[in-house]
Amino acid sequence: MRDQLAYLIASINRQLEEEMSDILKPQGVAIEHFRILTALAAADARPMRDLASAVLIDPASLTKVIDRMVVEALVFRAPDPNDRRKVLICMASKGKALYERLKILHDAQQQNLVSRLSERKADQLADILRGLMN
Repeated sequence: MRDQLAYLIASINRQLEEEMSDILKPQGVAIEHFRILTALAAADARPMRDLASAVLIDPASLTKVIDRMVVEALVFRAPDPNDRRKVLICMASKGKALYERLKILHDAQQQNLVSRLSERKADQLADILRGLMN
């Protein structure tokens, strides 16, 4: 079983998520919140369905997470100017400030991972994994 690719990928994902959760815990931030802030940093605003796909959270669960983040003033909801029936999720200024602090911690984890592999191997692995994605 330890040689199965899916098992290996899932195992390293779990390890990296646990490491990141341990890094975020002293900041009082859940990994899901960090993922959402990261996705919103890459785009000014995102519809819920797009955001759910980007952060690997099912839409029903994402709604609850966004509700908590709205209460914490990290994000806010806004009507889509192109379709008033849709709601966009936007990063609030408090969320931007938090993201900038957390990004430094995330970048350090990323650098640690790259150093464990070597930059060349990390680039190769990223290419391989992107190739596996649909």
